[in-house]
Amino acid sequence: MTALDLRPAPGSAGFTSQLLAQTRVEVRILARNAEQLLLTIVIPTVVLLLFSGAPIADLPKPRVDFVVPGVLALAVLSTAFTGQAIGTGFERRYGVLRRLATTPMPRAVLLSAKTAAVAAVEIVQIALLVVVGLALGWSPHGSPAEVVALLALGTVAFSGLGLLLAGAVRAEATLAAANLLYLLLLILGGVVFPLSDFSPGLRHVLELLPIAALTDGLRAVLRHGATPPLHDWVTLLVWAGASILVASRTFRWH
Repeated sequence: MTALDLRPAPGSAGFTSQLLAQTRVEVRILARNAEQLLLTIVIPTVVLLLFSGAPIADLPKPRVDFVVPGVLALAVLSTAFTGQAIGTGFERRYGVLRRLATTPMPRAVLLSAKTAAVAAVEIVQIALLVVVGLALGWSPHGSPAEVVALLALGTVAFSGLGLLLAGAVRAEATLAAANLLYLLLLILGGVVFPLSDFSPGLRHVLELLPIAALTDGLRAVLRHGATPPLHDWVTLLVWAGASILVASRTFRWH
């Protein structure tokens, strides 16, 4: 008879197991946070209803076809950047991340899990906005695969920026900065106001923002049935790669 080896075999779980477990935790945290749900679901929906139906600004016709792609980009910004930055910032303040730092879970797992949880919430968020948009008479065009690719790149870019902000400054400063940037990008990122409304010099600068690239790419596909411009792909790729790289190297647990 072979003797059983009952000696302890300490060790951490593999990367995939840790990632799945932490992602489930992050999704539950997001789902229980009423303030973040207001930011990520209610505000984009209100913006869609308001700007599609009311003559608030001189927008291209049909208004809903112009507004929906911008609001989809706004939804990614709300969840991946603003909600992510604020939630993670207060996790640092309350010592949650300090406790996680004592576990075998590496920093890459935490950042990846938070990004994956954001993507899970965005699926519900975007599905709701699509239903509302269709009810308002929206007529989407183009390739669904290109839309998914743009949204995925935007999610990575904004998640990296949100984690970079949350890992660099205090929670109170993160709260103020994230909300201010959200408002500025809503106004200046082409979400509801066309970039052509701005002066040529300012417009060229704004076109380098990830929100502008995401909005423009989504409009190219969903409104015109065209392939997103190379400029939009490159802009999103650069922001996604740079933000995740810098965040992974500078993120602090406490």
